[in-house]
Amino acid sequence: MKATEYRERTLEELNLMLRDLQQDIFNLRFQHATGQLDNISRLRMARRDLARLKTVIREHEIGIRAVVSKKEAGAAG
Repeated sequence: MKATEYRERTLEELNLMLRDLQQDIFNLRFQHATGQLDNISRLRMARRDLARLKTVIREHEIGIRAVVSKKEAGAAG
């Protein structure tokens, strides 16, 4: 997913996605260690998505960019 797509989500959604990605990376690393991972590039893509997600969350924390709030998300959709 691109960073612009992450910026369209609410902060609550981003935090849920963060936990999901961390769990996915753990599972992919475990599969890689046991030799069960067929597509190793999935691990690299997941790590990059995690970095993008953390960057967007950090941008919101320090005030560079505002993340969509629940009210704005409800009004837009």
